Amino acid sequence: MASVQWPCIILALLSGLVVLGFPRSPSRLLEKRSLPEEADGIEIHSTKISCKVTSRFAHNVVTTKAINRANTAKEVSFDVELPKTAFITNFSLTIDGVTYPGNVKEKEVAKKQYEKAVSQGKTAGLVKASGRKLEKFTVSVNVAAGSRVTFELTYEELLKRHKGQYEMYLKVQPKQLVEHFEIEADIFEPQGISTLDAKASFITNDVLGSALTKSFSGKKGHVSFKPSLDQQRSCPTCPDSLINGEFTITYDVNRESPANVQVVNGYFVHFFAPQGLPVVPKNIVFVIDVSGSMQGRKMEQTKDALLKILDDVREDDFLNFILFSGDVSTWKENLVQATPENIQEARAFVRNIEDQGMTNINDGLLRGISMLNKAREEHRVPERSTSIVIMLTDGDANVGESRPPKIQENVRNAIGGKFPLYNLGFGNNLNYNFLESMALENNGIARRIYEDSDANLQLQGFYEEVANPLLTGVEVEYPENAILDLTQNTYKHFYDGSEIVVAGRLVDEDMNNFKADVKGHGAVSDLTFTEEVDMKEMEKALKERDYIFGNYIERLWAYLTIEQLLEKRKNAQGDEKEKLTAQALDLSLKYHFVTPLTSMVVTKPEDNKNQMAIADKPGEGGHREWRPSSRTQASGTQKRGGPGWDTQTYETEADPGKLSRRWRGHCGGSKAACMYSGVWGAPGSRGYPGLRIQTPLMTALWLLFPVIPSMAYLNSYQAPANPYYYVDGDPHFIIQVAEKDDAICFNIDEDPGTVLRLIQDPVTGFTVNGQIIGDKTGSPNSETRKTYFGKLGIANAQMDFRIEVTPEKITLWNGAAQSTFSWLDTVKVTQDGLSVMINRRKNMVVSFGDGVTFVVVLHQVWKKHPVHQNFLGFYVVDSHRMSAQTHGLLGQFFHPFDFQVSDIHPGSDPTKPQATMVVKNHRLTVTRGSQKDYRKDASIGTKVACWFVHNNGQGLIDGVHSDYIVPDLF
Repeated sequence: MASVQWPCIILALLSGLVVLGFPRSPSRLLEKRSLPEEADGIEIHSTKISCKVTSRFAHNVVTTKAINRANTAKEVSFDVELPKTAFITNFSLTIDGVTYPGNVKEKEVAKKQYEKAVSQGKTAGLVKASGRKLEKFTVSVNVAAGSRVTFELTYEELLKRHKGQYEMYLKVQPKQLVEHFEIEADIFEPQGISTLDAKASFITNDVLGSALTKSFSGKKGHVSFKPSLDQQRSCPTCPDSLINGEFTITYDVNRESPANVQVVNGYFVHFFAPQGLPVVPKNIVFVIDVSGSMQGRKMEQTKDALLKILDDVREDDFLNFILFSGDVSTWKENLVQATPENIQEARAFVRNIEDQGMTNINDGLLRGISMLNKAREEHRVPERSTSIVIMLTDGDANVGESRPPKIQENVRNAIGGKFPLYNLGFGNNLNYNFLESMALENNGIARRIYEDSDANLQLQGFYEEVANPLLTGVEVEYPENAILDLTQNTYKHFYDGSEIVVAGRLVDEDMNNFKADVKGHGAVSDLTFTEEVDMKEMEKALKERDYIFGNYIERLWAYLTIEQLLEKRKNAQGDEKEKLTAQALDLSLKYHFVTPLTSMVVTKPEDNKNQMAIADKPGEGGHREWRPSSRTQASGTQKRGGPGWDTQTYETEADPGKLSRRWRGHCGGSKAACMYSGVWGAPGSRGYPGLRIQTPLMTALWLLFPVIPSMAYLNSYQAPANPYYYVDGDPHFIIQVAEKDDAICFNIDEDPGTVLRLIQDPVTGFTVNGQIIGDKTGSPNSETRKTYFGKLGIANAQMDFRIEVTPEKITLWNGAAQSTFSWLDTVKVTQDGLSVMINRRKNMVVSFGDGVTFVVVLHQVWKKHPVHQNFLGFYVVDSHRMSAQTHGLLGQFFHPFDFQVSDIHPGSDPTKPQATMVVKNHRLTVTRGSQKDYRKDASIGTKVACWFVHNNGQGLIDGVHSDYIVPDLF
């Protein structure tokens, strides 16, 4: 290869970018500033949060106006934190009087539009998780010198009643003094407002009092917070703002009757919250995780919370404690009444709880459920009592039955719909979606307990929510054939301080009256609450149009319906899931809601081009929360090096730093070790797509390096159906033996910085070496640390050619000529039988003639992750032109070899049998496991079953693994 041509590639790249006007981050002149941070001429003129609440349904508009007073363009970002329970309904930005609106589209449609536009330059705009209650919406725009810009975000939510009040939670953080800063809330409740309050976490009560006005009378309430510039200052002479925190509005309504029904434009909403009923006695079992991971602060906080809960248990309640680790133990053999003597004994038991062992969720739950069933069958508990299971865990099942679907099936069958299950997930290192799914299908809910100083208060607070059931078996009934599209109308429990909300559509909008019955079982009798509705009285509410937004009940119905459809969808399968998805999607699009099935597409001006930004709604926990992928079955994990080394896959639909990516975590050992890789590509692309656009840049490259006919197939490269040899992950080596239609796998445990020889062929001149990297923190314990390949060197001495690949860039040398590309490029280089194809943020395909093809897969992690780093996977998909003298950790297996497996028998993990393997004159004990092939899809991969050889592949590889350590990459 002539060295003079390599500099031409760089010139072609640069000239192509200039012609197309693509911005490149190293040379970009824009200075990014975060709005509303006062810096370099960006002045925030005003910020207003306008809230209208009608019958608990909140319509919120956040508006910020800014001016670029600098003499150069500025890139400004607009950040708003909104409740996780809210749906964004609109976003627009206005620049110098021209408005650029947002449109809600199906997620896949939006994704295709986004990917079509992504090659045109930088994009921004997303929603991600932010703390316990919030998600953050971010969008950025380039503002010309002297221009004015207005950002306007609209979102809606149904305020849920919690401990006797509704709460509107606003996060405010203008980051600079704002001339006109205002929060204004108008509340309209047909039942009348009984209490109204507002608090700010960032300001003292005396200052708050002078900037805050609040009032309510009859059906209307008003809150206004307008701090002056002086009141915003952190000190009398300080230029910075003290406004940084939570602004919370709480209220409740009059309850002259237990229920209230409202009808507007053919849609109705029915609120039900009786008061003054006696509390139904509870039979409650606490199923507590006491595995080793609960040691220290978590265990102390759990014990503290349980002691406080014991203070609140009523004497007519029955209770017990189930502790699970590797085994299951109980406080008492049966439920016992909460007498003073028993409570005292329970306190002593709780104080002596100690952490130990593994995590057997299945047996712990089944023991508790069995205890409740037995107590009912043997009449040990009052007939008019209700049973509840509360489970607390901080991890995943790793002993006994550890498959989440099987655990769910066992629990579902054991409960049989008789009582609810509430799952509390302590911290982030667990499969929250499993806990949530299991709770939902058993008429309960899941709640995350955040690892913080107030974790004990969170636990205690959850118990307070379910401590006082007033009704069980609640059914809400309406006249037959009078209602369509009804939301959920049956509930296992009604708890004091909460509220049941049912909405639907009337068949006949002209009906004169409307009747609703609520039936339930109380502590002493069955109850039926009837609400008679006079439609003429309903019309009076419409006279308040200046104070309310007209179709609020229809939107409330749509919000509630979508929310419940999405919950049902979590446990649905096959046709039922498709049906629920279609229904939720149709409503999301019709009512312009950004839900997990839709995205907000914002077309915005940038460098005289229209650019697309996409806002997606994440699942619970946002980027810190992983969900089992719908396209792959997650499997349990154990310590690396043993039989339980399968990868476990979780998914979230929001990335902290980028847009329109789906991140999935590949976890080994524990959820704390989750790694995740980004998926980028052209719409509908599979495998390793080739060039997707023909640009002046690509024309220049093709003129310099015409495609060799034998290499043309790489433009639509598809990985073979059967993998052959590769190394990926931690690092896992997979050897596909075609003659056996089976695979062998092994790990290599070495220190970060070690370079391993993967392939060496003295005849053809090929060498491939890989350098190991570790986590950012660097664990010295080889049993728990995670290592990966962070650098690969591919060379051919005969061609005087080298490629160095890292997660940041790809560097190519031809002799002394050097070219560097980033993973942001989509580019193909071909010359003299060599083809290098870089697929943006996905992979790189390297081919030498038609007999040697390697693929390097890029795995990306959130850039601010405190532990993990980006890493690489290496795949050999064609090696038939390499010589018989090829060696190396992978290369030695390019030649045919045989192995025999016999004496297959159960291992310590019943899902992973062990066997005896005879290979290369060695008799080895092997374990059945699996690994993922990420060539076709870098996010979820394809599962590959294999026989795992222990001890760094000893007995399988020639010599020992240390024989393959080399001093450097080339």
